[in-house]
Amino acid sequence: MQPERIRNFSIIAHIDHGKSTLADRMLVRTGAISLREMREQVLDSMDLEREKGITIKAHVVRMEYDAADGQRYELNLIDTPGHVDFAYEVSRALAACDGAILVVDATQGIQAQTLANVYMALEMDLQLIPVVNKIDLPSAEPARVAQELTDVIGFSHDEVIFASAKTGEGVEEILQAIVERIPAPRGRPEAPLRALVFDAKYDSFKGVLAYVRVVDGRVDGTAPLRLVQQRQRFEPIEIGFFRPEPQVTGQLETGEVGYVATGLKGVQQTRVGDTVTLDRGGATEALPGYRPAKPMVFAGIYPTDPDAYAELRDALERLSLNDASLQWQPETSLALGFGFRCGFLGLLHMEIVQERLEREFEMDLVATAPSVEYEVTRTDGVEIVIDSPAELPPSNDIAEVREPWVAVSITMPARFIGTVMGLVSDHRGEFDHVEYLDHAEDEGDSRVLARYRLPLSEILVEFYDQLKSRTSGYAAMDYHLEEYRPARVSRLDILVNGDLVDALSAIVPTEDAPARGRKLVSSLRELIPRQMFDVPIQAALGGRIVARETVRAMRKNVLAKCYGGDVTRKRKLLEKQKAGKKRMKMLGSVEVPQEAFMAVLKLRE
Repeated sequence: MQPERIRNFSIIAHIDHGKSTLADRMLVRTGAISLREMREQVLDSMDLEREKGITIKAHVVRMEYDAADGQRYELNLIDTPGHVDFAYEVSRALAACDGAILVVDATQGIQAQTLANVYMALEMDLQLIPVVNKIDLPSAEPARVAQELTDVIGFSHDEVIFASAKTGEGVEEILQAIVERIPAPRGRPEAPLRALVFDAKYDSFKGVLAYVRVVDGRVDGTAPLRLVQQRQRFEPIEIGFFRPEPQVTGQLETGEVGYVATGLKGVQQTRVGDTVTLDRGGATEALPGYRPAKPMVFAGIYPTDPDAYAELRDALERLSLNDASLQWQPETSLALGFGFRCGFLGLLHMEIVQERLEREFEMDLVATAPSVEYEVTRTDGVEIVIDSPAELPPSNDIAEVREPWVAVSITMPARFIGTVMGLVSDHRGEFDHVEYLDHAEDEGDSRVLARYRLPLSEILVEFYDQLKSRTSGYAAMDYHLEEYRPARVSRLDILVNGDLVDALSAIVPTEDAPARGRKLVSSLRELIPRQMFDVPIQAALGGRIVARETVRAMRKNVLAKCYGGDVTRKRKLLEKQKAGKKRMKMLGSVEVPQEAFMAVLKLRE
């Protein structure tokens, strides 16, 4: 296909505004899939995506469209996630595109994540096509939402397309707008091959499948290829595109999007953001890649069976190829043995990774409570970065601790401003400013965009759930890391039966530490199973015990066989039981269930 008849585009939107359904309609309209093959969210192939109703991975599909000018165009769609945790997936997908369709729900209007995606697309100089979706719903207000797009983002009324992905209304206009408004890819067909790797996944038979956008030259299966940054040579096994199932073509031209089966087995050999070129006579300069994703949440993941450590390492290697934002390194816990310290983009990302490890690799895991990254200046002037409570030096060795603060954007009806302000204050946050997105007759119904600053550790807990419940589900949130600020924090340790359970340790604000310790040991008393002996649970702050609860012993009825008779016999049996329990207490070990590690999260409830 000639580059001038190729269009590479993405669909961006806030979560649940209809991206995947719109993609389904486009696939049917262009004949990429038949009505017989059609099912809801056809691009969301992962079981987790279909269960949760969200897109987790960016998906690629090629469509062919006969436009009004009589020409046939090749449309390459990269469907992106909408949840804030997967913004990195969106940024990678947009780098392979020349334009994007901005989908906004006709009932909800512009949301926090909508604006975040718009700014990301504008930074990359992409052409945007605004679409007001779900106009078929009884509560839809397409005119109001179109006015929002005009006032807040700066589109003209003529640019806005009204559509219903559910009924198919407006899909033809969207396809025509893609052809007319999104520019053709710019590239040099005669130049040496340069193709950007924007995603990758592992295939058991073909090795690493690199998803590429060909920027210059062409790729075919006749010559060996090379990854510029990794300096890794390989001979391609297969070259093709997705429709949405893989179609082998043997070549990709300038401007096209497809895949190259590299045959590489080592996951470290292929990196997202690298450049594919010819091994001989190829390009010397790599394409601009991506900034590495910066994890914001850290947790320990351990196999319940210590012998499964090597299997867990292999599973993480496979998963990190498919998910470039997942970072991990080995760590050891006194309580849990050998495992890995993993870095995630957010709590949903952590939950998805844990579920994928359990389902796709059949691992049985224990995950510790998540924490954030702190910058610590020691008294000797050395600066260190820690992401685990176990790494926090003793208080005598600390000159200063700095914790991450995030800028939070919340869209909501104006009547909830006071409620949300109270929630933010409870979580050590501060108000920045508020903007009105529209003006309703009743001022309480006007939608506002409020901006706050909060410590990242505070929004990890139950902040989002509280926000939804206090605003009756109307609020939407987006956040990004802004700066590190000095903080007064301490490590809260938990001792079970006198033994330190390092996996239950947490870094908490010093002034809240005793209260949080009391709440935590109270929660753990309900969760830790009873033994044949008393189990003390203690919270310690710098070696000082600040709270204690006891899991009372189960007591066997040793007098059941005594029917009357001398009381001395009964006393003798009870004394014998008491001596046995003392011995058990010295030798016994207590099993701590997975729920206990997550209790650290629920300290505020």
